[in-house]
Amino acid sequence: MNGYGAGAIAVLCFLKDDMAGKITALEPQKHASDRLNVFLDGMFAFGVAEIVAATLKVGAWLSDEAILELKAADGVELAHSRALDYLSYRPRSEAELRRHLAEKAVPDDVVEVVVARLVDVGLIDDGAFARYWRDSRARFRPRGRQVLRYEMGQKGIASEAIDEALDDYDEAAAVRLAAEEQVRRLGSLPPEEARRRLVGRLARRGFSYELIQETLASQDFLQLTDDNTVED
Repeated sequence: MNGYGAGAIAVLCFLKDDMAGKITALEPQKHASDRLNVFLDGMFAFGVAEIVAATLKVGAWLSDEAILELKAADGVELAHSRALDYLSYRPRSEAELRRHLAEKAVPDDVVEVVVARLVDVGLIDDGAFARYWRDSRARFRPRGRQVLRYEMGQKGIASEAIDEALDDYDEAAAVRLAAEEQVRRLGSLPPEEARRRLVGRLARRGFSYELIQETLASQDFLQLTDDNTVED
């Protein structure tokens, strides 16, 4: 089945209206320039991705089996396009992509083909994704190491890849950045109240109480004493 998956063929087997026939026209679709409409014996039969139709020629005969294989190949291309669109917003883990395609009712074997294709070209790489997640959090919303580990685990990243990504994670720099961000928001509060809330917010981001206290003691945050406890 040209690697398109038995499931993809099976899903399409009920479409027996696509009877064998001679290709009489191959026309671009009006609203999808990368797809072609295939006409058999003068009538519209089905649409396929341009890459799938690359070997089709007007005048050629298509058997029922050939039509089913074309539709299966087109199903892979449609799933691949959906995957690329999903990846266009931000990098994704392999598990995220698999869940997304499953939610779109893509057959399991088609998912395998699409994932393998994307892994081969480096668009799915859980090690790279773990580093991306670490760096993105560090820059825009710093988190403690354990929270990052939990978040990556929820996205299906293997523990080995998580360990590697967090091996050189500068948690001290992350807590300083998070503290500076929160201080700006708490500046209108009385110092003691501001410090209490600051400690609580940093703790909820997964930073340990010891690291928080060390950071606040070493920086001129709010010029407060460090005898507060963590509060939610």
